[in-house]
Amino acid sequence: MPEGDTVWNTAKVLRDGLLGAVLTGSDFRVPQLATVDLGGWTVAESASRGKHLLLRLVSPEGRAVSLHSHLRMEGAWRVYAPGERWTGRPAHLIRVVLRTPGSVAVGYHLHDLKLLPTDREAELVGHLGPDLLGSDWDPAEAVRRLSADPARPVAEALLDQRNLAGIGNLYKCELLFLRGVWPWTPVGDVPDLPGMVTLGQRLLSANRGRWTQSTTGSLRRGETSYVYGRRAQPCRRCAGPISKDGEGERITYWCPHCQPTHHTT
Repeated sequence: MPEGDTVWNTAKVLRDGLLGAVLTGSDFRVPQLATVDLGGWTVAESASRGKHLLLRLVSPEGRAVSLHSHLRMEGAWRVYAPGERWTGRPAHLIRVVLRTPGSVAVGYHLHDLKLLPTDREAELVGHLGPDLLGSDWDPAEAVRRLSADPARPVAEALLDQRNLAGIGNLYKCELLFLRGVWPWTPVGDVPDLPGMVTLGQRLLSANRGRWTQSTTGSLRRGETSYVYGRRAQPCRRCAGPISKDGEGERITYWCPHCQPTHHTT
């Protein structure tokens, strides 16, 4: 699942390609929006909220609507020049095409695609916790939400977007390694939870604006992470083997030596 910085970058791509432009046409390839035509609408804003994308549009009469999408594991937006070949993904994965005089935005394999009045966005994203890359970032509120369930494993709590919005598997694993915390430690037993939350925000902010995500400071291939994607490889701190647990969207990587098992009393 994409991290918050990837979604932020995607929102910027749409903002750079569409902001202020009047749509000359739209093509929705999902049943619930198949008859919608946004021709004549102006792109007013492109924003991210955690892992959600919100493209805000205004009609010639001043009506404001938001096109909501979620990338999940496979989704992507690409912006092309008129006449340019669409090379992002196979054509059968296209879910929406938005055309302007100067660009064409193509959404591939998007999830939760919805169109709703902008003043009702909270129905889709109002449950989210503070956005690590948003203007509403509030570390104290993030800590409060995380602490509300002290028995919950910290790795699970960090992925819950209701606590804080934007952390996925990569940052979860890297953050816990950097703090030396065993992933299944109960939240209530995590030392310096505010420090962990602050570091998480710093990690995402450091990668905002670039597609290569690095938590080590290096952008060289194979050197961008401490534990994520490195099962059985030597830990960069202790040289012991990195462990992996889980499958799909809930994979956890950690170093058993640097993140020792937490024993409750």
